[in-house]
Amino acid sequence: MSEDVPRSLTRQIRVGDVPIGGGAPVAVQSMLTVHTDQPQEALVQIAELAEAGCEIVRVAIPSNRELAGFAQIAECSELPVVADIHFDYRLALEAARLGAAKLRINPGNIGDGDMVDAIIDAAGEAEIPIRIGVNAGSLAPEIADFEDLSLAEKLAASAESYVEHFQERGFQDIIVSAKAHEVASTVSAYRLLARDLPQLPLHLGITEAGTLLQGAVKSAAGIGALLLDGIGDTLRVSLTADPVEELKVAWLLLSAVGLRHRQPELVSCPTCGRTEVDMMHIAAEVEQRLAAVDKPISVAVMGCVVNGPGEARGADVGVACGRGKGAVFSRGKVLYTVGEDQIIDALFEEIERL
Repeated sequence: MSEDVPRSLTRQIRVGDVPIGGGAPVAVQSMLTVHTDQPQEALVQIAELAEAGCEIVRVAIPSNRELAGFAQIAECSELPVVADIHFDYRLALEAARLGAAKLRINPGNIGDGDMVDAIIDAAGEAEIPIRIGVNAGSLAPEIADFEDLSLAEKLAASAESYVEHFQERGFQDIIVSAKAHEVASTVSAYRLLARDLPQLPLHLGITEAGTLLQGAVKSAAGIGALLLDGIGDTLRVSLTADPVEELKVAWLLLSAVGLRHRQPELVSCPTCGRTEVDMMHIAAEVEQRLAAVDKPISVAVMGCVVNGPGEARGADVGVACGRGKGAVFSRGKVLYTVGEDQIIDALFEEIERL
């Protein structure tokens, strides 16, 4: 964890064996795209997500048809399984009984207070937490039509009203999220929650962020801003893409803000008129080969002496290129020079020595 990013100290809860809040590392989540009534396929996807760095997985339970499959998934999964429930409170009661590690509900679309209370009681009996997940499209009914409130204020006020009710019933194992597809509104909502509910762990995300490129950019802008504020205890990068891509973006984001490092970081300069090697090819090939390296190291590919060992002095290993050649260096110290066609192999020989 970076010393430059002070974390807000929230109350710690546990989702299965994963701690959330209270100084624990920011946990990475994703959600299955496989239908819950296909448990074997779901377990295969969970294994793929775990390999990619997922620590908590969420599954949708839209109807009674999925409950039998959910029970098998919850029993056999190598990751804690969160049951995502909307509209029908009875599904949440069954999910808690069948082994969910956490429930995710939006009280705004569950129904009346008695239905929400039944879910609170079921979670308390099962000793599992609940994420109160408020979205822009399903705000608290009594708050949604307030014309003098911004979207961010409506999101925060909705979440805070639900938290107050949960706590009045003696339920404390709460995680909160307040998401919109608008980055600025989402960031503002979370900042309000961090101010008003400083003790509660927050689940970060930009909902409906879009496809891989747009979604990654929006998520990095919103989630990254909050993490740099010290806000957030767990996150999901929501993409219209293979959920493995969500995890790649999540870990790159956590690494970029200095919180967690799981894979190599590539430091590469932009090309310009000083570059005298095929920088784009070299950087792309290095990036591709680094995908197989399981070390939290930094590797620099610099195009000229201006962007050479001086600017990448902190890199574990790197290359500063000249006319048809490259000077291989480690932590700012030049080791040797090789021809352009040897640069990539030389870099990876040094990486193997680390």
